[in-house]
Amino acid sequence: MRKSLLLLLLLPWPLAAQTALSIAPQPCVWKQGDDMRWAAPDLDESDWQPVTTWSALATPTPYFWLRCRFDPGRLAAAVNPQLQVSGDLSWQVFANGRQIGVSGNIVTGAHTVGLVIDYSAPEFSQRTLPVLVAVRMTFTPEINGRQQLPALTLGDAELQRNAYWSQVYEQTQSQSVTWACYALIASAGLFFMALYWFDRSQRYILWISLSWLDLADLRINEFLVAASVNYSSHLEFLLYGLGQSLPIFVVLFFFAVNRKPVPLFFRVVLGINFFYPTVLFVAALLPLRASVALRWFIEVQPTMTTIEVAATLAAAFAVSFAFLPLRSVRRGQTALAIVCFIWMLMDLIYMVVQFPFLNLDVESMFLRIQPYRSMAIAAVVVSMTILLVQQLRTTNQERAELHGEMASAREIQQYLIPDQLPPTPGLAIHSVYQPSREVGGDFFQVLPDPRDGSTLVVVGDVAGKGLKAGMLAALIVGATRTAFKFTSDPGSILALLNERLQGRGLVTCLAMRIDCDGSVELANAGHLPPYINGKELALEGAFPLGAMPDVSFPSQRFQLSAGESLLLVSDGVVEARNAHGELFGFERTRAISTQSAEAIAGAAQRFGQDDDITVLALTRLAVPPLAAELHPESLPTPAWSGCRAPSSTRTGKAGPTRTL
Repeated sequence: MRKSLLLLLLLPWPLAAQTALSIAPQPCVWKQGDDMRWAAPDLDESDWQPVTTWSALATPTPYFWLRCRFDPGRLAAAVNPQLQVSGDLSWQVFANGRQIGVSGNIVTGAHTVGLVIDYSAPEFSQRTLPVLVAVRMTFTPEINGRQQLPALTLGDAELQRNAYWSQVYEQTQSQSVTWACYALIASAGLFFMALYWFDRSQRYILWISLSWLDLADLRINEFLVAASVNYSSHLEFLLYGLGQSLPIFVVLFFFAVNRKPVPLFFRVVLGINFFYPTVLFVAALLPLRASVALRWFIEVQPTMTTIEVAATLAAAFAVSFAFLPLRSVRRGQTALAIVCFIWMLMDLIYMVVQFPFLNLDVESMFLRIQPYRSMAIAAVVVSMTILLVQQLRTTNQERAELHGEMASAREIQQYLIPDQLPPTPGLAIHSVYQPSREVGGDFFQVLPDPRDGSTLVVVGDVAGKGLKAGMLAALIVGATRTAFKFTSDPGSILALLNERLQGRGLVTCLAMRIDCDGSVELANAGHLPPYINGKELALEGAFPLGAMPDVSFPSQRFQLSAGESLLLVSDGVVEARNAHGELFGFERTRAISTQSAEAIAGAAQRFGQDDDITVLALTRLAVPPLAAELHPESLPTPAWSGCRAPSSTRTGKAGPTRTL
């Protein structure tokens, strides 16, 4: 981290008196508390403590004072003395009792991390007398429960700046292996998080991505501090608190990747490890005194520290319970198991040195262990990436096979719903069928009946989408064709289909028979009403097919005169939805209901297709009355086969009135 005051006091200063370009303070003293009288140069310091007794461990209270003496007479005459102050805290600086500068909020402790500030004062230019520099300090919750004294030097500003940044470079360079490994870990965490975002079926990908991002969060925070990057002290502590949730995600990952439930013991471990970062987040939101006291209780107080370290250590042992016995490890995960055990070993060492009763130099131990631990975790990243690539390759093969099966299903569906309609004498029928996926759930059938010259038209929509809906649509088409061999009565056909669909799904369906004289018999099972010459036909409500057994579907009759048009659509037209969530709706459908089938389907698609679209546009062809009387042999035979033309049609009179 930054250079401490104690190190500065021990640094050799080879330059002779009155030739030095920068000097460190003489032995300094500190005291806990806050009293503005402590800035006075002639204060009695008998009850103050030397800096050699300073402990970097956080304390329950945030306020301290530091008093140091500088001898400007040791500086070269050409030097314009400036006091350089750097540290991760808020401060006020006094020279011989006069305030010369401030950094951060001395009351709340809020400050900017990574600041290094130079102060000028007339007191430093007087080379005959020593200068008393007093620093009023406010410590806020810091990472790892540490609070370092600010670093003070007096001398040439440019020289001191260069020395400061040289030390920052050395500190960051010494941990280059750690930073490189965690750059890889952070990148992998983001990559795996993106994978989980698009495919949420693999829960272990979420846990491992959160584990890596948590690890990267801690190291990024440490790097920003070591590199003296300026950012908010609140953000520093929030990032630190967030990183403490790492043991939770590690335990969840180990068991999820092996598809094992989390045992009760480790659920308790998860609860303890959840408590620690939660309290740190709460501490970041409390007033300063309460925040520092709570942080001290959680991170420094020996009993709580021991519990927290033990819980984190227990989380590391989850790998043993998750992967053992090794014969139970799934194929392809042996390498992952090995590197996870190495990771556990590194965490074991990393956590043991933090037990308070061992009284070890935790910070220096961290610096020694961290590169090896980083490489072990990077090995887990590489192993997980290889495993994921293998799984993606298998998944892609399965998807390719599924795509082929879907293509085959689409071809079969095209046979059932052909692009070319059969000849329908007396009727002009145009259709558009546009599924929203490879296989659609809409269906329609146009079946001319050679027995009496009529035409049966069936159109419907299966609830749902995709292959299941498509297979059910194929079942309905087959059942319709089978029923048509025995009857062309629309109500009877819907009743037969309803029985076949019980327990298989819900289907809206409309069936109608158009006789050669223009008489139409129609039965509906919850489908959208047709449009006749741009007007919606009023139909009685009815249950969809498959909803209830033994349901009858009453028929309705009306007359379709020569030249009149009839439009049948599925709900994919009216429920087309644009980017703003607006539906195409019934009004727009009604407005274009007299246009061609291609135009209607195209309008819905351009608006925003959200479901299968089916459009059937029927027009009854006009038969010139004189031609019918004088040359009946010129009329299409199937159109009148078995059907006597109504006298009104032969004479050119108006046809019968609709009965609806």
